[in-house]
Amino acid sequence: MDGHSPIPQLELKRLLWPIFVYSLLNLVADHYPELARKFFEEHSKTFARDRTEDLRALEFVRHPDHIQGNVTAKTYRNNKYRLTLTHAAFYSLIQFLETNEREGGSVINSILQNALHIVTVDRAVGGGDRAFAAILAKKTGEDDIPDEDEGIPGHNPGSANTERNAPPVLTRLSLGPLPMDGELADDVRDELIDEDTQHPPKEGQQSLLEALDQQIKREPSEEAPNRETVPLPKPVARDVAMEVLKVREYRDRMKLGSRTGGIGPGISVTMFTFHNTFDSVNCIEFSGDSALVAVGTSESYIRVWSLDGKPLPSLVTDASSGSSSVSSSRRLIGHSGPIYGLSFSPSSAGAKTTPTLTRSRYLLSSSSDRSVRLWSLDTWSCLVIYKGHDHPVWDVTWGPFGHYFLTGSHDTTARLWSTDHIAPLRIFAGHDQDVDCVAFHPNNAYVFTGSSDKTVRMWDINRGSAVRIFTGHMSSITAIACAPSGKTLASADDSGAIMLWDLATGRRMKRMRGHNKGGVWSLSWSVESTLLVSGGADSTVRVWDVLQKIEGPKASGEAGAKDGTTNSAASAVPTAISTAAGKNFKIKDVAVTADQISAFPTKKTPVYRVKFTNMNLVLAGGAYMP
Repeated sequence: MDGHSPIPQLELKRLLWPIFVYSLLNLVADHYPELARKFFEEHSKTFARDRTEDLRALEFVRHPDHIQGNVTAKTYRNNKYRLTLTHAAFYSLIQFLETNEREGGSVINSILQNALHIVTVDRAVGGGDRAFAAILAKKTGEDDIPDEDEGIPGHNPGSANTERNAPPVLTRLSLGPLPMDGELADDVRDELIDEDTQHPPKEGQQSLLEALDQQIKREPSEEAPNRETVPLPKPVARDVAMEVLKVREYRDRMKLGSRTGGIGPGISVTMFTFHNTFDSVNCIEFSGDSALVAVGTSESYIRVWSLDGKPLPSLVTDASSGSSSVSSSRRLIGHSGPIYGLSFSPSSAGAKTTPTLTRSRYLLSSSSDRSVRLWSLDTWSCLVIYKGHDHPVWDVTWGPFGHYFLTGSHDTTARLWSTDHIAPLRIFAGHDQDVDCVAFHPNNAYVFTGSSDKTVRMWDINRGSAVRIFTGHMSSITAIACAPSGKTLASADDSGAIMLWDLATGRRMKRMRGHNKGGVWSLSWSVESTLLVSGGADSTVRVWDVLQKIEGPKASGEAGAKDGTTNSAASAVPTAISTAAGKNFKIKDVAVTADQISAFPTKKTPVYRVKFTNMNLVLAGGAYMP
């Protein structure tokens, strides 16, 4: 299309992938195995960076029977690929194909008509993804990111309705905080007044009651869900103590904003490295009070340590010695398969008078043996075994207020449970492949599921139905986390990409890149919802500026400082990041978006878990892999 405007050309690059796939499948269906092989070898390199999984799945499809036995090939063959183009780009394409009909234009035109569902829209005059400035601003290698409405089957951005002609209407969400129970709120205020009286605030420091009022004012103004929507047990003394500690942590936390003046906030990461694991660690989890860390292994047991090295007492008396056994670690045995998911019950740190009241008392674990177990951290024994999934359970997490928990499985479903019922309360079905990771919304009214089918879904707990579908990832989803504000969702995949989603509009806010391939395995938000921390297979912990709206210039390398911060200046060669110990580690060239604030490399230690505490400190855990 020489001589035409560069705008349509940039848009039309999105057509290359579906045309490649359907051309390949047509050759296979028409019994041209050798031509299909040559076609794949010649053109697959164009998509090698971002379409790795699909290319791997299609590489050996050579016979019509292979299409029926291959999930990826069958999905493309039986569905039309949806794509949105502006009128200018679409008409330029048709004109070009008609002009070059004998040179292959007719073949491409046939694919467009039979295999694609192209939606044409007007060019956006102002802002937005379809504006001239927005398209021209996209850098090489970034303009092939799928739109939210692109793909198989394709849908209106964010909408859970995947019908081809579905109206662009989104379900209204209640994203505000869950109102506190009336009696609980009165008890919390009374406790805060007593605390302020007994321990007056320091000069210039807020009182706890003032901190509570400020926290309430800063909460989102969206309509809050009804407490009857997701009923919780009647409040007890522990709930009052937990809420009081939350207020204290909120007041005394290290306050973090976004990047200002080009300099990011000073973030420190405490890294816990597990040695001599022999590649047996599958998952790591920290308790909410930063007192415990648990590791799930491929040998079917769980190991729990105290982070401060103090003994972990048990209420069970040792029959041989006549006293309760004391050790700084405990081993939990019961599963008959590898452990893939762990989650401590909600807890808070900082209790001066009743520290045992607000600590984690329970631990959930999920396994390939298709079960979930509830463990007591008082007796270090299994209390309940929850069964319902038909295949391995990849992930499990507690709800923000305890009582409810969520699981995701190889059986393509997620399930909602409560601790007082042996059977699941809800089954969330809709994904085409494994549900690999799960998360709760902060107000407990919604849950999120990330899948190997490259989509993230948001579900209404009360109705059990999907209210949002987020598409645009180009590989399996490996981690998801909802911001404490309740407005934004972060999701990551095994290609190293992180995406931010606006829950109200269902639109993608931006894509953040910096991790190498292998997967981002964990995400966590700061209390203010301004920063995001990530860790993954590339053995780094990275901090991101969430509020920077524009994906700035990319860097082909990373220039690092001793404090772990990085800049976005372009570099033509791989650079080294220096640690506090003074040792340099080579980092492979990778596109890094300008919203990355810091990068902390480890010494051959993939990062399984990162966690912002309620005090805005970052904990990270990984297993050393020599």
